[in-house]
Amino acid sequence: MKLKYLFIAAALVAISCNNSAKDSEVNSDSTTEQTTDNAISDMSIYNLPSHWTTQDGNEIELKDLKGKVLAMVMIYTSCQAACPRLVADMRNIEKQIPEDKKDDVQYVFVSIDPKTDTPERLTAFAKENQMEKDKWLFLRGTEADTREFAAVLAVNYKKISPMDFSHSNIISVFNQGGELAHQQEGLGVDNKETVQAIIDLAK
Repeated sequence: MKLKYLFIAAALVAISCNNSAKDSEVNSDSTTEQTTDNAISDMSIYNLPSHWTTQDGNEIELKDLKGKVLAMVMIYTSCQAACPRLVADMRNIEKQIPEDKKDDVQYVFVSIDPKTDTPERLTAFAKENQMEKDKWLFLRGTEADTREFAAVLAVNYKKISPMDFSHSNIISVFNQGGELAHQQEGLGVDNKETVQAIIDLAK
């Protein structure tokens, strides 16, 4: 697991370095914004320049999620094997969070099949799984942004047929600043550590 964290750190640092030239060209009008961004650590996923579409069709950046504890997993809606179990794991984790901390946690599902998983399909999937409340967020991005984000999470996936992917089964927990705090790997595993990590981070 330590190697996974090192990989994530290296990926984020590389992204930060790639953006350094652009950062040096900011004008005086962007000085305030740049100062605000400096509050985000180098290890934060909020440094990623990717753009995403929610199940409601809204366009967001990851930094729009700043301020909440994030429990994130990468799935695809046509999956018939591992993904339903990952969804069940996320639901099980949510049920164990105390009522006074529930509003501080966002549960995020990122599609590894953006071509199929349109906002309409994500909305239908959310409805099928009774995940229509604001705490459940479904995202799709470009294939490039999805690959980049998967690399940061050390999630591997590969298309093995027109409708199927093989993929890692990892639930990641991020603090309010977008820094990785905990990862749970596997299906149907004991999630006590994951639940405790969320409780400890939530306000």
